[in-house]
Amino acid sequence: MNVERAKSTKSTRPTPSELGVLRVLWRLGPATVREVHEAMNASEPTGYTTALKFLQIMHGKGLVERDESRRAHVYKARLTQAAAQSQMTSQLVDGVFDGSTSKLVLSALGGSSRTTPEELAQIREMLDRLDGAGK
Repeated sequence: MNVERAKSTKSTRPTPSELGVLRVLWRLGPATVREVHEAMNASEPTGYTTALKFLQIMHGKGLVERDESRRAHVYKARLTQAAAQSQMTSQLVDGVFDGSTSKLVLSALGGSSRTTPEELAQIREMLDRLDGAGK
């Protein structure tokens, strides 16, 4: 069994820089190093070899898959954005909020001037759906 394949993405938490690469792959879909580099470089100056190194490390961690069938390797996120958000939220709730989702939500909404009226409306709709499902 390939040791790299045996590694689970569930136990590997991406670093902030790796999350940046994952965001690019989630937005672009499967992409070459050059395409990832160009997307990263558009928001913050990044060297080609930096992008390549991130992708190589992330491949070793099992965060991305690499298609080597073409001359230019194509990388693809192994984790969906929703799965990554769920995994990281669970880790945050367990590690910082003693397993309490309500403490997380209250902390996020309390004193946060960044919550828009549209986001609050979405939160109300979700709470209404959850409340209705429990009846």
